[in-house]
Amino acid sequence: MRVKFDMVGLFVNDLKKMVDFYKNVVGIEIEWDESGPYAEFKHEGIRFAMYERAKLPELLGQEPSYPTGLNGTFELAINVGNPENVDIFFSKMVENGAKPIYEPRNEPWKMRSSMIADPEGNLIEIGSDFWE
Repeated sequence: MRVKFDMVGLFVNDLKKMVDFYKNVVGIEIEWDESGPYAEFKHEGIRFAMYERAKLPELLGQEPSYPTGLNGTFELAINVGNPENVDIFFSKMVENGAKPIYEPRNEPWKMRSSMIADPEGNLIEIGSDFWE
């Protein structure tokens, strides 16, 4: 049997604020009635969802711990195609409220990338396709 990741889920403190950020700043569609501890975005490929941290101990049957500040435990990566699109998306997201982490730059592995953080400190890489 082959393993295939099906969903990326974020456990968040403020579900409404985070849904608003990913909808209005990042640009991922969602139909959400603002109720319940769970929200799932409309996303092609892998499912993307959020769940309220306050409800997680009940779900898990134990108390989890969380990073504070800038979350260096994982990143979400967005591919925006052509290298020049990295600059466009970075500027747009920062203007709309994303926290800039590093400005667009050419990487030694032949892609252009930049990084922002969401309101709860999760890292989002904005990257391009590789070039020859």
